[in-house]
Amino acid sequence: MKTYTLPAIWLLVFIVGLPQLTETIYTPSLPTIAHALRVADFWVEYTLTIYLFAFALGTLFWGKISDTHGRKPCLLIGLAIYGVGCVGCYFSDSITTLMISRFVQAFGGSVGSVLGQAICRDAFQGAALGKAYSTIGSALALFPALGPVIGGVIDQTFGWSAIFLALIGAGIFVWVCCFVYLPETHFPRGKPTHSFFQTGTKLLTDPKVLGFGLIVAGCNGITFSYYAEGPFFLIELLGLTPTIYGTTYLAISGAMVIGGLISRHLHQHRPNDVILHYGLRAVLIGCTFFAGFIVWSQTFPVTNNVVITTTIGCMMIVSAGTCMALSNALAMALQDYRHAIGTASSVFGFFYYLVISLFTLGIGWLHNSTLLPMPLYFLGISVFMMIIFKMLVQRKFRKGIS
Repeated sequence: MKTYTLPAIWLLVFIVGLPQLTETIYTPSLPTIAHALRVADFWVEYTLTIYLFAFALGTLFWGKISDTHGRKPCLLIGLAIYGVGCVGCYFSDSITTLMISRFVQAFGGSVGSVLGQAICRDAFQGAALGKAYSTIGSALALFPALGPVIGGVIDQTFGWSAIFLALIGAGIFVWVCCFVYLPETHFPRGKPTHSFFQTGTKLLTDPKVLGFGLIVAGCNGITFSYYAEGPFFLIELLGLTPTIYGTTYLAISGAMVIGGLISRHLHQHRPNDVILHYGLRAVLIGCTFFAGFIVWSQTFPVTNNVVITTTIGCMMIVSAGTCMALSNALAMALQDYRHAIGTASSVFGFFYYLVISLFTLGIGWLHNSTLLPMPLYFLGISVFMMIIFKMLVQRKFRKGIS
């Protein structure tokens, strides 16, 4: 039986974090891109939707072939495709070219998400897996924190297209690190003993897995919708500059770190499903206060600074909760599919990224140049996730225990 060295957590952080960096470094430039390409705001928001749709297709592809050919070679090929997409984005001079390039970029970059998770599940089990996810979740806060700051500075100094030069450099760095330091964690033994169709069908008809997938999609739906709508909310409507807007992510990402640390601490005396519930409660509280305040502010006007401060404060609560919920939902979702973890990871990733793309499509469709759509939309998603938890996760989990 072949053995392997456990992958370094820092390397897994870079692998899974590159797609997050790709998205957050880009967000401060969305209004600039809309003006530069002479298109309506919602078209630029849809570049995020097509990114996530391509990401969903990529997760379906990379997990399956990694079960046959191993994690490391697939990861290196995917990162190379990601680089090609970044080059296309850099040279884009129309919204059509940008969308096509974002599709290629996302298809390649998705390899980091699905195989980063598969490598984690290959190498760690039980409580160690939950702790690994919590640690990675905390560390990943660095990417959404630094991305918008760097992106805002690059946009104001060199222009929006230069952001993609930075992503090319980041992709090369991660590729070299994987080539040099990443051990292979999956050793195929000829033809897979499991059917991709059968595994996918079983997974997508498993109520508990669907519940976890919808929760993962909901948490990310809020996050990615904030990436899409937040620049217009805070920059165009409330007057922040791209650079200052980028720095607001430092506070939001700091809250995400705290959420990950709380989750890690609670693992000492609380089961995963309870910690997941705590996270969803925090998300619901943050979204409820955010929506209530913005509705109230439409009747009783307040200064932009108060609205900005309240928005960031509420998003800090939401981010802490999503980190707690995400890390535990991902750790629990595929516990019964370890025999086909690459295939299961790809189908699971395809499902929740497809739903995330629909959530971002929704925020683009609701965009109307007012403050109301984003907080009300987030409240709806948070209520939806709590219902899903009660109906598909908590009930099935308790039945499994009994």
